[in-house]
Amino acid sequence: MSGLSIEHVSMRFDLPNGSSVQALEDVSLHLKEGELMSVLGPSGCGKTTLLNIVAGFLAPTDGRVVMNGEEVTGPKADRGMVFQQGALFEWMDVRANVSFGPRMKGQREAEWGEKVDHLLEVTGLADFKDKAIYELSGGMQQRVALARCLANDPDVILMDEPLGALDALTREKMQGLVLKLWKETGKTIILITHSVEEAILLGERLVVMAPRPGRIHKEYRLPYAEMGVGADLREIKHAKGYAETREEILEMIWNMEEEIMGRAEELQ
Repeated sequence: MSGLSIEHVSMRFDLPNGSSVQALEDVSLHLKEGELMSVLGPSGCGKTTLLNIVAGFLAPTDGRVVMNGEEVTGPKADRGMVFQQGALFEWMDVRANVSFGPRMKGQREAEWGEKVDHLLEVTGLADFKDKAIYELSGGMQQRVALARCLANDPDVILMDEPLGALDALTREKMQGLVLKLWKETGKTIILITHSVEEAILLGERLVVMAPRPGRIHKEYRLPYAEMGVGADLREIKHAKGYAETREEILEMIWNMEEEIMGRAEELQ
Protein backbone atom coordinates (compact mmCIF):
# COMPACT_ATOMS: atom_id res chain seq x y z
CA MET A 1 0.00 0.00 0.00
CA SER A 2 1.36 3.42 -0.94
CA GLY A 3 1.70 6.25 1.56
CA LEU A 4 2.72 6.23 5.19
CA SER A 5 1.11 3.94 7.76
CA ILE A 6 1.62 4.15 11.51
CA GLU A 7 0.29 0.84 12.81
CA HIS A 8 -0.51 0.38 16.52
CA VAL A 9 2.69 2.12 17.59
CA SER A 10 3.55 2.18 21.30
CA MET A 11 6.73 3.44 22.92
CA ARG A 12 7.98 2.76 26.44
CA PHE A 13 11.16 4.24 27.85
CA ASP A 14 12.76 2.15 30.61
CA LEU A 15 14.53 4.26 33.25
CA PRO A 16 17.72 3.40 35.19
CA ASN A 17 15.79 3.18 38.50
CA GLY A 18 13.70 0.31 37.15
CA SER A 19 10.57 2.35 36.42
CA SER A 20 9.34 3.22 32.93
CA VAL A 21 7.48 5.94 31.02
CA GLN A 22 4.83 5.02 28.47
CA ALA A 23 5.35 7.79 25.91
CA LEU A 24 2.94 6.44 23.27
CA GLU A 25 0.18 3.85 23.29
CA ASP A 26 -1.49 2.24 20.28
CA VAL A 27 -1.18 5.13 17.80
CA SER A 28 -2.46 4.34 14.30
CA LEU A 29 -2.65 6.70 11.31
CA HIS A 30 -2.45 6.44 7.54
CA LEU A 31 -1.37 9.33 5.33
CA LYS A 32 -1.96 9.26 1.61
CA GLU A 33 0.58 10.77 -0.73
CA GLY A 34 0.42 14.56 -0.69
CA GLU A 35 -1.45 15.00 2.60
CA LEU A 36 -0.43 17.71 5.06
CA MET A 37 -1.05 16.76 8.69
CA SER A 38 -0.39 18.91 11.74
CA VAL A 39 0.02 17.29 15.16
CA LEU A 40 -0.87 19.23 18.28
CA GLY A 41 -1.02 18.49 21.98
CA PRO A 42 0.25 19.49 25.42
CA SER A 43 3.87 18.98 26.42
CA GLY A 44 4.63 15.35 27.14
CA CYS A 45 2.05 13.86 24.78
CA GLY A 46 4.69 12.14 22.62
CA LYS A 47 4.52 14.31 19.49
CA THR A 48 8.28 14.41 18.92
CA THR A 49 8.68 10.77 19.95
CA LEU A 50 6.16 9.80 17.26
CA LEU A 51 7.98 11.90 14.67
CA ASN A 52 11.33 10.32 15.60
CA ILE A 53 9.81 6.85 15.18
CA VAL A 54 8.50 7.77 11.72
CA ALA A 55 11.93 9.18 10.85
CA GLY A 56 13.55 5.91 11.92
CA PHE A 57 15.58 7.48 14.75
CA LEU A 58 13.70 5.38 17.34
CA ALA A 59 12.36 1.82 17.15
CA PRO A 60 8.89 1.49 18.71
CA THR A 61 8.31 -0.89 21.61
CA ASP A 62 5.27 -2.25 19.79
CA GLY A 63 3.75 -1.72 16.36
CA ARG A 64 5.45 -0.55 13.22
CA VAL A 65 5.69 2.20 10.61
CA VAL A 66 5.31 1.24 6.94
CA MET A 67 6.41 3.52 4.11
CA ASN A 68 5.15 2.60 0.62
CA GLY A 69 4.80 -1.03 1.66
CA GLU A 70 8.22 -1.28 3.33
CA GLU A 71 8.64 -1.39 7.10
CA VAL A 72 10.71 1.46 8.54
CA THR A 73 13.78 0.12 10.35
CA GLY A 74 15.94 3.25 10.34
CA PRO A 75 16.51 6.62 8.67
CA LYS A 76 16.23 6.68 4.89
CA ALA A 77 16.20 9.28 2.13
CA ASP A 78 12.46 8.84 1.54
CA ARG A 79 11.86 10.70 4.84
CA GLY A 80 13.36 14.17 5.33
CA MET A 81 13.51 16.03 8.64
CA VAL A 82 13.33 19.75 9.38
CA PHE A 83 14.17 20.58 13.00
CA GLN A 84 13.29 23.59 15.15
CA GLN A 85 16.88 24.73 14.81
CA GLY A 86 18.10 24.33 11.24
CA ALA A 87 21.04 22.02 12.05
CA LEU A 88 22.91 23.68 9.20
CA PHE A 89 26.61 23.55 8.37
CA GLU A 90 27.93 26.91 9.55
CA TRP A 91 31.14 26.66 7.54
CA MET A 92 29.28 26.25 4.23
CA ASP A 93 27.43 28.90 2.29
CA VAL A 94 23.72 28.67 1.55
CA ARG A 95 24.01 26.90 -1.81
CA ALA A 96 26.47 24.36 -0.42
CA ASN A 97 24.07 23.61 2.45
CA VAL A 98 21.12 23.10 0.13
CA SER A 99 23.08 20.88 -2.25
CA PHE A 100 24.68 18.81 0.53
CA GLY A 101 22.43 15.76 0.13
CA PRO A 102 22.81 15.32 -3.65
CA ARG A 103 26.56 15.85 -3.36
CA MET A 104 26.81 13.17 -0.65
CA LYS A 105 25.00 10.80 -3.02
CA GLY A 106 27.82 11.36 -5.49
CA GLN A 107 25.79 13.42 -7.92
CA ARG A 108 27.56 15.94 -10.12
CA GLU A 109 26.48 19.57 -10.29
CA ALA A 110 25.06 18.95 -13.74
CA GLU A 111 22.55 16.62 -12.05
CA TRP A 112 21.55 18.76 -9.07
CA GLY A 113 22.45 22.35 -10.02
CA GLU A 114 19.21 23.34 -11.75
CA LYS A 115 17.02 21.81 -9.04
CA VAL A 116 18.96 23.47 -6.20
CA ASP A 117 18.86 26.85 -7.95
CA HIS A 118 15.08 26.46 -8.41
CA LEU A 119 14.65 25.72 -4.69
CA LEU A 120 16.77 28.76 -3.82
CA GLU A 121 14.50 30.83 -6.05
CA VAL A 122 11.16 29.62 -4.66
CA THR A 123 12.32 29.91 -1.04
CA GLY A 124 13.58 33.48 -1.58
CA LEU A 125 17.23 32.55 -1.11
CA ALA A 126 18.63 33.15 -4.60
CA ASP A 127 20.21 36.47 -3.64
CA PHE A 128 21.76 34.89 -0.54
CA LYS A 129 23.23 31.73 -2.06
CA ASP A 130 26.83 32.81 -1.41
CA LYS A 131 26.19 34.04 2.14
CA ALA A 132 27.50 32.20 5.19
CA ILE A 133 24.82 30.71 7.44
CA TYR A 134 25.77 32.97 10.38
CA GLU A 135 24.97 36.01 8.24
CA LEU A 136 21.30 34.98 7.93
CA SER A 137 18.36 35.66 10.21
CA GLY A 138 16.55 32.81 11.93
CA GLY A 139 13.78 32.83 9.36
CA MET A 140 16.23 32.71 6.47
CA GLN A 141 18.08 29.83 8.11
CA GLN A 142 14.83 27.88 8.33
CA ARG A 143 14.29 28.54 4.63
CA VAL A 144 17.72 26.98 4.00
CA ALA A 145 16.79 23.97 6.14
CA LEU A 146 13.55 23.48 4.20
CA ALA A 147 15.26 23.88 0.82
CA ARG A 148 17.99 21.40 1.88
CA CYS A 149 15.33 18.87 2.84
CA LEU A 150 13.53 19.28 -0.50
CA ALA A 151 16.80 18.94 -2.43
CA ASN A 152 16.96 15.33 -1.23
CA ASP A 153 13.52 14.75 -2.82
CA PRO A 154 11.97 12.80 0.10
CA ASP A 155 8.48 11.37 -0.18
CA VAL A 156 7.62 12.61 3.31
CA ILE A 157 8.80 15.76 5.10
CA LEU A 158 8.81 15.61 8.91
CA MET A 159 8.81 19.02 10.60
CA ASP A 160 9.45 19.25 14.35
CA GLU A 161 8.27 22.68 15.56
CA PRO A 162 10.15 24.26 12.63
CA LEU A 163 8.76 27.77 13.09
CA GLY A 164 8.61 27.92 16.88
CA ALA A 165 11.68 30.11 17.37
CA LEU A 166 10.65 32.77 14.84
CA ASP A 167 9.06 36.16 15.50
CA ALA A 168 5.36 36.50 14.64
CA LEU A 169 5.77 38.21 11.25
CA THR A 170 8.52 35.87 10.05
CA ARG A 171 6.53 32.90 11.26
CA GLU A 172 3.50 33.97 9.25
CA LYS A 173 5.63 34.34 6.11
CA MET A 174 7.14 30.90 6.66
CA GLN A 175 3.68 29.38 7.15
CA GLY A 176 2.74 30.74 3.74
CA LEU A 177 5.94 29.29 2.27
CA VAL A 178 5.21 25.85 3.74
CA LEU A 179 1.76 25.88 2.10
CA LYS A 180 3.22 27.06 -1.20
CA LEU A 181 5.85 24.31 -1.25
CA TRP A 182 3.32 21.68 -0.17
CA LYS A 183 1.07 22.52 -3.09
CA GLU A 184 3.93 22.93 -5.59
CA THR A 185 5.80 19.73 -4.70
CA GLY A 186 2.94 17.42 -3.69
CA LYS A 187 4.98 16.16 -0.75
CA THR A 188 3.43 14.46 2.25
CA ILE A 189 4.12 16.60 5.33
CA ILE A 190 3.77 15.93 9.05
CA LEU A 191 4.20 19.09 11.10
CA ILE A 192 4.53 19.12 14.89
CA THR A 193 3.56 22.38 16.57
CA HIS A 194 2.53 23.83 19.93
CA SER A 195 0.54 26.61 18.24
CA VAL A 196 -3.18 25.95 17.86
CA GLU A 197 -3.51 28.63 15.16
CA GLU A 198 -0.58 27.20 13.20
CA ALA A 199 -1.97 23.68 13.45
CA ILE A 200 -5.33 24.85 12.08
CA LEU A 201 -3.82 26.96 9.28
CA LEU A 202 -1.34 24.32 8.10
CA GLY A 203 -3.23 21.13 8.84
CA GLU A 204 -5.31 19.68 6.04
CA ARG A 205 -5.61 17.02 8.71
CA LEU A 206 -5.13 18.00 12.34
CA VAL A 207 -4.47 15.42 15.04
CA VAL A 208 -4.80 16.36 18.71
CA MET A 209 -2.83 14.07 21.01
CA ALA A 210 -3.52 13.42 24.67
CA PRO A 211 -0.73 12.67 27.16
CA ARG A 212 0.18 10.01 29.71
CA PRO A 213 0.37 7.90 27.65
CA GLY A 214 0.48 9.68 24.30
CA ARG A 215 -2.47 8.74 22.12
CA ILE A 216 -4.76 10.23 19.49
CA HIS A 217 -7.54 12.18 21.17
CA LYS A 218 -9.31 13.69 18.17
CA GLU A 219 -8.75 14.24 14.46
CA TYR A 220 -10.07 17.06 12.27
CA ARG A 221 -10.35 17.47 8.48
CA LEU A 222 -10.01 21.18 7.76
CA PRO A 223 -10.26 23.42 4.66
CA TYR A 224 -7.91 26.21 5.77
CA ALA A 225 -4.60 24.84 4.42
CA GLU A 226 -6.08 24.58 0.93
CA MET A 227 -7.67 28.02 1.31
CA GLY A 228 -4.38 29.49 2.51
CA VAL A 229 -2.26 28.60 -0.52
CA GLY A 230 -1.24 31.94 -2.01
CA ALA A 231 -3.65 33.83 0.26
CA ASP A 232 -3.30 36.24 3.17
CA LEU A 233 -3.29 33.91 6.19
CA ARG A 234 -4.67 36.67 8.40
CA GLU A 235 -7.78 36.69 6.22
CA ILE A 236 -8.11 32.91 6.51
CA LYS A 237 -8.48 33.35 10.28
CA HIS A 238 -11.80 35.10 9.58
CA ALA A 239 -13.12 32.21 7.50
CA LYS A 240 -16.28 30.39 8.52
CA GLY A 241 -15.73 27.92 11.33
CA TYR A 242 -12.13 28.93 12.03
CA ALA A 243 -12.75 30.72 15.34
CA GLU A 244 -15.05 27.97 16.60
CA THR A 245 -12.48 25.28 15.78
CA ARG A 246 -9.72 27.27 17.47
CA GLU A 247 -11.75 27.73 20.66
CA GLU A 248 -12.76 24.08 20.75
CA ILE A 249 -9.16 22.89 20.45
CA LEU A 250 -7.86 25.50 22.92
CA GLU A 251 -10.38 24.33 25.51
CA MET A 252 -9.47 20.71 24.80
CA ILE A 253 -5.77 21.32 25.39
CA TRP A 254 -6.43 23.60 28.37
CA ASN A 255 -8.38 20.78 30.02
CA MET A 256 -5.54 18.35 29.33
CA GLU A 257 -3.01 20.74 30.88
CA GLU A 258 -5.26 21.16 33.93
CA GLU A 259 -5.44 17.38 34.30
CA ILE A 260 -1.64 17.11 34.05
CA MET A 261 -1.18 19.80 36.71
CA GLY A 262 -3.68 18.03 38.97
CA ARG A 263 -1.77 14.78 38.70
CA ALA A 264 1.50 16.54 39.48
CA GLU A 265 -0.01 18.11 42.62
CA GLU A 266 -1.28 14.70 43.79
CA LEU A 267 2.25 13.31 43.58
CA GLN A 268 3.73 16.08 45.74
